[in-house]
Amino acid sequence: MPEDDLCVTRVPIFQGLTHEEQLRVADFARPVLAKRGEIVYAPGQPVSRLLVMHSGQLKVSYVAANGQEQILRTVTDGDVVGERAFLTGHHPNDLVVALEESRMCVFDRADLAVLLRDYPDISQRMLRTLSDRLSSVERLLAAVTSSDVNARVAAYLLELPGTVRDGAATVRLPMAKHEIAAYLGTTPETLSRRLAALSVAGLIELHGRRDIAILDIDALEHVATPR
Repeated sequence: MPEDDLCVTRVPIFQGLTHEEQLRVADFARPVLAKRGEIVYAPGQPVSRLLVMHSGQLKVSYVAANGQEQILRTVTDGDVVGERAFLTGHHPNDLVVALEESRMCVFDRADLAVLLRDYPDISQRMLRTLSDRLSSVERLLAAVTSSDVNARVAAYLLELPGTVRDGAATVRLPMAKHEIAAYLGTTPETLSRRLAALSVAGLIELHGRRDIAILDIDALEHVATPR
């Protein structure tokens, strides 16, 4: 991987390091390419690893004993997966599947332990990342447990990673609508109606099947707050 395109430079937990230190961290990383639909790791896998996303998108799920899948989150460029298993040393209990062709850097637990010893700031940034994720989960959980489907949909849109296009934040739905609907505890038809209603209200603008421009973030945050 070229020096100017290291996956470690894209991740907040490594951004406090100098370029030379980032190069040393990259020496411990093993590049992995996962094709769409490929299982990156499964529950109970005997190796604790930290996955650093370089490009693509993964789906993190919990699979119950009866086989029912509950989507926990999706991850994309710059995100990390597997912090819990790494920090505790326990085997992962999540199912991680590539939603599209994905490139990532993989750190084995033993190697990353050496890096944390030499660069303790990495562990502090990792804990901040987990704290930020917990705050996002708590916000979305409050909306999901609300009876207001509009709040669930609005909160979900606000948590998606976005880019700025033509002056507006634009997000891309990472999964098919039936999967998002299941995640939000509603139906695909209701999800489509709620998105259409937010569009008519001028809060969002729909572009194709998956791209959504957020036109009024403040108003969408108001909708996302359960009352």
